[in-house]
Amino acid sequence: MRTASGVSTVDGNDWLDPVWRAGASAWATERLAALGRPVTGPIEQVRVRPWSVSLRVPTDSGPHWFKANTFGCRYEAPLASALAWWAPASVLVPVATDPDRGWLLTADAGPILRDTAPTLDDWAALLASYAALQQALAPRADEMIALGVPDQRPTLLPGLLAGLLDEPAVAADLGAQRLAAVRGVAPAFADWCAELAADGLAPSLQHDDLHDGNVFANGRFFDWGDASVAHPFGTLLVTLSSAGHAFDLKPGAPELLRLRDAYLAAWPGDPTSLRRSATLACRVTRVSRALSWRRALDRAALPLDDDVRTAPAEWLAELTEPDLV
Repeated sequence: MRTASGVSTVDGNDWLDPVWRAGASAWATERLAALGRPVTGPIEQVRVRPWSVSLRVPTDSGPHWFKANTFGCRYEAPLASALAWWAPASVLVPVATDPDRGWLLTADAGPILRDTAPTLDDWAALLASYAALQQALAPRADEMIALGVPDQRPTLLPGLLAGLLDEPAVAADLGAQRLAAVRGVAPAFADWCAELAADGLAPSLQHDDLHDGNVFANGRFFDWGDASVAHPFGTLLVTLSSAGHAFDLKPGAPELLRLRDAYLAAWPGDPTSLRRSATLACRVTRVSRALSWRRALDRAALPLDDDVRTAPAEWLAELTEPDLV
């Protein structure tokens, strides 16, 4: 978006701006030409959201996909490049990136898991595979933070929660009653985080939006714009919530507990202790979700509907809700 004076309000990634669109298309065309994959037709804008945009780029080697993020999620580009080196068999490997602008270019990788009508067994396999990836990446935690991936380890979350509650817009969206309720749970929240930090599990890459729409049918993971370095079990919050929605399951349903246990089976330790950590991680990761929405909506490229604009507050309000598992 641009002001009346023509100044961009989104720090460069303004997909409503024809000049930006032409520059993005030119960059994709140049990178693909350098790879020997010439563009063969019009570049189409196929997915437009306030926080990201995707362009479909036809080439003589099949379609490719360009993605740009808003300012707060630009770290996806350097993270995707690093993951391509660290775990190339497990992730979608970009063919080109521009880390400064947060641009990625990838080849088409076929259908996503959601397109294959996945069963609960498929969801369990997704979780087990992601657990293995997290274990492999745990020694890279400091490197990921250096790339710009948000640091949301348990010891930092109480301070991050306090910062969110001090933001006037978040406080207004919560309203006086819910704000008081969330502030009331803050001391217990700090205790949960301390317990998680002491459970002996190393921080790793927490996808924070892992579901059947962000993994390909071939098992490769993608879409890292919400990710953080955090307690690994936080990944369960969105994955189990998404599975519950897909299969019409209530929190605590036996099927969700089965998925949780399929994920935890990949981790060493006492099963009872692991389940306790999973419960705590799903609780505190509600703050991580609020933070990821806050980043995504900062300097957004499109006007925000109320249900999107208030997402950080809605996630914080869930701190007073029952456990997912």
